[in-house]
Amino acid sequence: QGRAGPDGYYPRLAGKPAGYLYNQLRNFRDGRRHYGLMTRMVDPLSDAYLMEIAQYFSALQVPYPPPAPHPNPPPQAVLARGRQLALEGDAAARLPACAQCHGTRLTGTLPDVPGLLGLPQDYLTAQLGAWRTGQRRAHAPDCMAGVVRRLNDGDAYAVVSWLAMQPAPADAHPALTREPLPELPCGPAPGAR
Repeated sequence: QGRAGPDGYYPRLAGKPAGYLYNQLRNFRDGRRHYGLMTRMVDPLSDAYLMEIAQYFSALQVPYPPPAPHPNPPPQAVLARGRQLALEGDAAARLPACAQCHGTRLTGTLPDVPGLLGLPQDYLTAQLGAWRTGQRRAHAPDCMAGVVRRLNDGDAYAVVSWLAMQPAPADAHPALTREPLPELPCGPAPGAR
């Protein structure tokens, strides 16, 4: 059903933009993302079949569960900083708001940017770490890698803590467009249309 795994390690696929899902499947197959099980599963599959898989999961509309309770909630100042970064960014640190790319409701943008809500803190932290170390990357120019390089550890903790505690809105469909990032151009996602 495209739901997240109970351990928080496997993210929700249901309702994510088909272009995003398609590109991630291609990234696993083509070596831009690394997880042996996924790589072996998609390695023999054609682009057309990967798109069919992506479109299937994108069309699923299952309810989001409520956010998992935080065992040790961060101080309010940390959560306020996370909210600021997610919704407004920080011009002095040259950090765009997450909402600029991931949509004002943080539920993704069409055709290929994923939502950030409904993901556990550990998963979000691991993904930022993978961008930071280069284990996860996108087509050049890789704007997400540029954002993560500007994000210090305290800000990373603040934003993933705040995001993981937010419930998904009633309308969790991806936004139709995203704002451009003039300072951080994003590479194309070939074949995502």
